[in-house]
Amino acid sequence: MQNDPELDGKYLGEITKDFVKISNTLKEAAYLLRARKIAEYPIFPISRGKIEVGQLLIAKNETEIELDWNFYFSFLDEFLQRKLVGEENVEEFKASYKDPDEFCCLFVVDQAFVNFVYVPYPED
Repeated sequence: MQNDPELDGKYLGEITKDFVKISNTLKEAAYLLRARKIAEYPIFPISRGKIEVGQLLIAKNETEIELDWNFYFSFLDEFLQRKLVGEENVEEFKASYKDPDEFCCLFVVDQAFVNFVYVPYPED
């Protein structure tokens, strides 16, 4: 449930290129999801195409910011319902979940890679 050791720097660079452009929006969304008691563990699925996990937050083609990824928002309960995280792995997920004020939990869905990636928010 941590960054995949197979995730090379080039691929991480592709992910973070878009992430830095919208990190403030993601950080605010994570804060609001927690503050409104909607999700204690916000998760932001991202993909180059459409996916069925989460609700679309920022579409790559529907913004003036050039993005290569679509950004969705979700939470642990949906991942449990869809069996993307097994009941037996809930405690492991919670233990590995990084501070949402400092890190964004991305669920990357791509042909070459599907996994959780924690990316630190840029410092102000």
